[in-house]
Amino acid sequence: MINSTSSSDRSARPDAVPPSAVTRRPAGVGSDQFSAGQAGALRAALINQPEIRPTVLARGMALAADPGYPPAAVIRQVAEKILNAPDLADE
Repeated sequence: MINSTSSSDRSARPDAVPPSAVTRRPAGVGSDQFSAGQAGALRAALINQPEIRPTVLARGMALAADPGYPPAAVIRQVAEKILNAPDLADE
């Protein structure tokens, strides 16, 4: 169930986790990070990219037309990972 973020009841819940008990996940390899100083470089890189890349579009169209894509083994692997993934709503 998704709780509303605009609740009119602002009293503290007895089952709420106190802020000091909340643990943050450490930033690992490949973690996304953003620095406001990089915004200009990001904008420039985006402007230099073509809106449509014909080679990528052609590859996507070819894969979409291929009835054997993705292979059944890949679909099974992805399904298994989804089924075995922890439910983050339970944390």
